[in-house]
Amino acid sequence: MAFPDIQSFMRLLEQRGELLRVTTPVSRELEITEIADRMVKQGGPALLFENVLGSDYPVAIGLLGTKERVALALGVDDLDGLAGKVRTLIDLSGGGSRLGLLSNVTKLRDAMNLPPRRVRNAPVQEVVWRGDEVDLSKIPVLKCWPLDGGPFVTLPLVITKDPETGERNMGMYRVQVMSKNSTGMHWQRHKTGTKHLEKAKKLGQKLEVAVAIGGDPALIYAATAPLPPVPGLDEFALAGYLRGQRYPVARGVTVDLDVPANAEFVLEGYVDPSEDWVMEGPFGDHTGFYTLPDLYPHFHVTAVTMRRSPVYPATIVGRPPMEDAYLIEASERLFLPAAQLIIPEIVDYHMPPAGVAHNLVFVSIKKSYPGQAYKVANGLFGLGQMMFAKVIVVLDEDVTVTDFDAVWREVTQKAVPGRDTLTTRGPIDVLDHSSRGWGYGGKLIIDATTKRPEEVGSAASSRPDQAGDTLAPEGFTPRAAHDLPTFDGVLAQRQTPDGYWLVALHKTRAGQARDLAAAFAAHPAAHGIRHLLICDDLTDVNDIQDVWWTILNNIDAERDVWVQGELLAWDGAQKLPEEGFVREWPPKIVMDKDIVDRVDRLWNVYGLPETLR
Repeated sequence: MAFPDIQSFMRLLEQRGELLRVTTPVSRELEITEIADRMVKQGGPALLFENVLGSDYPVAIGLLGTKERVALALGVDDLDGLAGKVRTLIDLSGGGSRLGLLSNVTKLRDAMNLPPRRVRNAPVQEVVWRGDEVDLSKIPVLKCWPLDGGPFVTLPLVITKDPETGERNMGMYRVQVMSKNSTGMHWQRHKTGTKHLEKAKKLGQKLEVAVAIGGDPALIYAATAPLPPVPGLDEFALAGYLRGQRYPVARGVTVDLDVPANAEFVLEGYVDPSEDWVMEGPFGDHTGFYTLPDLYPHFHVTAVTMRRSPVYPATIVGRPPMEDAYLIEASERLFLPAAQLIIPEIVDYHMPPAGVAHNLVFVSIKKSYPGQAYKVANGLFGLGQMMFAKVIVVLDEDVTVTDFDAVWREVTQKAVPGRDTLTTRGPIDVLDHSSRGWGYGGKLIIDATTKRPEEVGSAASSRPDQAGDTLAPEGFTPRAAHDLPTFDGVLAQRQTPDGYWLVALHKTRAGQARDLAAAFAAHPAAHGIRHLLICDDLTDVNDIQDVWWTILNNIDAERDVWVQGELLAWDGAQKLPEEGFVREWPPKIVMDKDIVDRVDRLWNVYGLPETLR
């Protein structure tokens, strides 16, 4: 099903009971975030806030906040259907016979839907603000988290054009409102927008930019998708393929750029590469931590176009699970066939929400020779944005990669610390706060496949006689917390039946985590333990998702993961300057208590289900 625009998608959601209207006046500063955060974490409906203080426009949020809504938005019964669509498109088989060629006609017709089509009358250009009329404060842009540097557009479709080749790009880069007619432009060093700006600078010209807000759900998803650099394949083309018809675009009113004709708002303008950059942030990011302030390009808005009755669509990012987890899962399904085309032994892969996309990848393979797990992991590190992956766990083909607990049980059963773990280095997401350098750090491969004879003793191990099939001792029983050893700074701890020792540590001195690991590994309570997970003092050791989320955010794998005795120690505590960590450590995102209390008091006034409070 192709949706003409986001409002038609909203109408269908409302008919299905998947969208609720809130007529009570609400603040765009923090209050909407707190309500929406509760909804998405409970798998609740999308919300339409019809009365946003200080703005004439309603806010829609959580439209893609469940796996089922994302599938509906992309025209499939479930997200696995995306893999089928792509596999059909790339499998142009059938041989050279007439019947074989005819079997590809439907596939080629689908491919012809890729180029966008130009329209003259665009709904998004029904109202136009130019010059002094531009006032971004009239648009209900949200301030999402207490320490945010200001309001941020969180679903922006940022459109630029290569100054040399004319090739389009659309990306979803957060946009901080700086004034009534300017914003920051969060182009990271690996992003195409940065490359376009660098080319404009060499040519001595300004770079035109359009920021679309809205469109239809397929386009919003496409802006997040990690597209490969294939000539002619851009986000408009992907959206056209997903919706089964060419995407409608219009020429901007003040920029020579194609913009989605069915958007709700479009901000048009330019970035001047000769200007000084502006300080942008902090921002409560998808990692669940704040991204600290930094310098980014300055976007000058020359015009704002919109519908006569627009809706402002937004999302929030932060501590998982969040709405972006379902967009990430859609990308997993969409690009699985392409990954299998390049690395054919891949059966399936998954990036769990606790890993906030790049921090953790589970991949199952058809294994036929020793060392194949490392071949696959290193191959993944070379595939597009998978280069940012921090930890890759390789599993046998019969393991369900979406079963988080089952995967970690496989790790304790089939991966000997040291023998079946390998650290390396490479590019890291620039939003990662714990890496050894900005955008550069350590990576970890865990081979949790069944071992072949050549792999058992192929490297030094404290247990060279182990075949790797059953590592946990028979009848292992975790010790109760009161039977575990004490150590300075330990606030809470527990052991799990599958061999994990979880510790929340209040860190006050350099080397404290390493000293703890040495002491605990030497204690009798370590018998049967395979992994010691040391977290910060804000971690709930009774919530395994919280533990892994903290660990994966707070480690540089080369520096912070090591073999200690017979276990693998993970230091997910804060790093200190005294330990040689020279970067500033960001805080975790936590909502202000007064906002939480306000939402608690008004929950019934909002008219929201008590079960989702």
